[in-house]
Amino acid sequence: MDCNRCDEEAVMHAAYSGAHLCADHFRESVEKRVRRRVRRDDLVPRDATPEAPQTWVIGLSGGKDSVVLTQILHDTFAEDPRIELVGLTIHEGIEGYRDKSVDACVELADDLDIRHELVSYEEEFGVRMDDVVEDDPENMAACAYCGVFRRDLLEKYAEKLEADLLLTGHNLDDEAQTALMNFLEGDVEQIAKHFDASLGALSEREDQAEFVPRAKPLRDVPEKEVALYAHINDLPAHITECPHASEAYRGEIQQLLYGLEENHPGTRHSILAGYEELASIAADEFSGDDGAELQECTQCGSTTTREICRKCSLLESLA
Repeated sequence: MDCNRCDEEAVMHAAYSGAHLCADHFRESVEKRVRRRVRRDDLVPRDATPEAPQTWVIGLSGGKDSVVLTQILHDTFAEDPRIELVGLTIHEGIEGYRDKSVDACVELADDLDIRHELVSYEEEFGVRMDDVVEDDPENMAACAYCGVFRRDLLEKYAEKLEADLLLTGHNLDDEAQTALMNFLEGDVEQIAKHFDASLGALSEREDQAEFVPRAKPLRDVPEKEVALYAHINDLPAHITECPHASEAYRGEIQQLLYGLEENHPGTRHSILAGYEELASIAADEFSGDDGAELQECTQCGSTTTREICRKCSLLESLA
């Protein structure tokens, strides 16, 4: 099958749009969607200047999503002195798995000549995920522990690096799954928080001065297209699932969406588009309703809604 835009052979077919694209036009399509999302989410403020540049910290795991995001943002802003990119890699302490992905991060940062920071659970918390999984004092899935620790370090180092923005490589599949999970759980307040935390345009979000704003510029691109982009561009991505991954509920939602997308192409896009619109309405409804009062954790000083933050309480149980 030939590309719809030229006579070259197509390397992919997007059932949701009907497009057949060659390698060059496929690259162009992915990059266009990421750059359009950067514009729509108002990620580059009008007052950014070469004299007062923005620092964008990217959660760089070495997987396909964060590697592709970093590459596209670098290609977009390499000649723009208003934006400085910093890769932030977190080593959870998973034997073999994370070591290889850290190598991918180092290689990419060197290739792009961007600043790269590496932090670890072991240095920061005195724990390794391999040991956490073995001990499991809270009888939880590994992802539950890891998610708390990872978010804490992303927020901590984003602040330490004086970031204006924290970017993560969540793709369309990731966000459609989260949207459907929030719908099924009926948690309207969480939907509103999701909008203000990372989905809405920066100009539309409720002010959250306590946290570095987050953004997900890759969320319009399906997961398989992200993987194909990494392959076509020969990017140093470590495409292997974490050996401790065990989010059973998300896995069910993922399989459900696979089936829906196969039978009804465009389902993921429709879910996320409707979700973002409803999330915006929910955010307006909950605007000014702070719920639980934010305070400093008595042990680590991080912002939390309780006396001791979730990270510190988990670390206590692991001691």
